[in-house]
Amino acid sequence: MHKSLGFLLLYLSVSSLASDPDPVLDFCIPSSTTACENPTLATPDDFVFTGIRSAGNFSDTGLSSSPVNHAVFPGLNTLGMSAVRADLKPGGINPPHFHPRATEMVYVLHGKVYAGFVDSTNRVFAKVIKRGDVMVFPRGLVHFQMNVGKRPATVFGCFNSQNPGTQKIPNVLFGSGINDVLLEKAFGLSIKQVIEMRRRFLPKPHH
Repeated sequence: MHKSLGFLLLYLSVSSLASDPDPVLDFCIPSSTTACENPTLATPDDFVFTGIRSAGNFSDTGLSSSPVNHAVFPGLNTLGMSAVRADLKPGGINPPHFHPRATEMVYVLHGKVYAGFVDSTNRVFAKVIKRGDVMVFPRGLVHFQMNVGKRPATVFGCFNSQNPGTQKIPNVLFGSGINDVLLEKAFGLSIKQVIEMRRRFLPKPHH
């Protein structure tokens, strides 16, 4: 086999594994007994979702995040896409985070939001986006939003993956089991400061 052809085939095979698989059916409504429900049993309700008409519960950072995925919206199953509604109180933030399996595109429904991402050279691409604006966050890059207006803001985001994944940087660093001494050396913090950060980001125990 010609060397360049071999590299091309290798590239194509790797690229095909780097995104959600293409569907082989028109749609696949999840079933408790089989992979997909009999398509003749599907109804228009399977392809309509009304769960993001209003904001959900807000976190301590002033963020309400309402995911739209196949778990709540059966019609999305196997289609390689998902979405999210994000509401931000004035001054509220969506902390730095990234999606390992998807590019995200956001549309501002209303409000004024400082949004951006950081590339692999640590260059920040950020600006204030307003109602009607669209911004894209490339796959796997850290990005963030903050409401810089005086009124609540709402952003709608869509992903090119059924399961984009979300890893919030503060939670990943201080809410996991990374060694305290490593964190102390990496960030120039004292052990006392590391412990305090852990208190803020460790998962709360369920009662």
